[in-house]
Amino acid sequence: MHCMKTQNETAGLPERLRIALVTETYTPEINGVAITIGRMVHGLCGRGHEIHLIRPRQHRDDSAARETNYRETLARGMPIPGYPELKSGLPAKGMLLHQWQEERPDIVHIATEGPLGWSALAAAKKLNIPVSTDFHTNFHSYTQHYGIGLLKWPIAAYLRHFHNRAACTLVPTHELQKQLTEDGYRNVEVVSRGVDTELFTPERRSAELRASWGADEKTLVVMLVSRLAAEKNLDLAVNAYYRMRSVNPDVRMVLVGDGPERERLQKQHPGIIFSGMQKGERLAEHYASGDIFIYPSQTETYGNVTIEAMASGLATIAYDYAAARQHIVQDSSGVLVPMGDEQAFIQQATLLIADMERIARLRRAAHEAVKLQSWDHIMCQMETMLFKTLRTEGGAHAQPEFAAATD
Repeated sequence: MHCMKTQNETAGLPERLRIALVTETYTPEINGVAITIGRMVHGLCGRGHEIHLIRPRQHRDDSAARETNYRETLARGMPIPGYPELKSGLPAKGMLLHQWQEERPDIVHIATEGPLGWSALAAAKKLNIPVSTDFHTNFHSYTQHYGIGLLKWPIAAYLRHFHNRAACTLVPTHELQKQLTEDGYRNVEVVSRGVDTELFTPERRSAELRASWGADEKTLVVMLVSRLAAEKNLDLAVNAYYRMRSVNPDVRMVLVGDGPERERLQKQHPGIIFSGMQKGERLAEHYASGDIFIYPSQTETYGNVTIEAMASGLATIAYDYAAARQHIVQDSSGVLVPMGDEQAFIQQATLLIADMERIARLRRAAHEAVKLQSWDHIMCQMETMLFKTLRTEGGAHAQPEFAAATD
């Protein structure tokens, strides 16, 4: 399926774009950014656009892929503090200048703001190639959880400067668009995110998996799918679970994911089931085999797990922002809690666990609320924004500032 574009939208522009896409995380790494970028690559290639992906080498045996309409360049990287399984790309401006002079893209889209992203921005600006960026992660909000609170404002200033050098910054919600605009970001545009409703569906519910958790069909299972890290506010989820147990002692809690907080949580809470990292159909099976999804994180730019849980038919409790605000109608398709009100979060979880009819109603409505949020529709939005950026920035007809590339 292709987007309907008017003649004015594409006048003087190539029908199929050559897109250089720069990211410091990509599949098979498991996080919201990597999954979103993977969907973006799949969707844009499916529309006939040519993608040149630049990313850090993930491990020693990692090799660059080359397929129809898609190729990769691997840059050097180093582990991110607090996220040792992820890499931050090292500066690579000289390499990018050389590659983009040899084979000039129509547009450069930068998904992450690390050293590799900054090099891509600098190289593209020097060659006068239009640049769009994504705002995926509130890094400046994470600083309080990693003992570097003094860096919050410098990081915020860096991010604003980075994104304002691009033609536009793409965000997933109107709420974040408003916030960043008030913070001094320019040309912030909304391109939402989708969910794979063929993968995430209530039909993947597994009695066998539930039995392994000690749950039969009458047992309520509370799920949390997340990176197990300080910024995800996991202790609040655990506290809510214990209050839910005071109402219904038969309730189970399952945490899906891994991270630096797992060892501590597992030692402190031996009654909670830790399923580790899951992906693909196995992840979808875990979602669908739960009943209630509680998500207390306050640091999301979107929160892919929220709509994955809803698509899987879980009654969802989350703070009133990001994906939850965008897709949940209060007490119709889920439960919204005022941002930061931990007592209200626990109270809403406790009230929900006591009402089986309400849980069943919210589960049905959650699935209905997001089932039309397809990635195909989202990629139409993305494609439209790329053409808009090319049209306003001069596109492939723009000339580089110089003839010989130097780092």
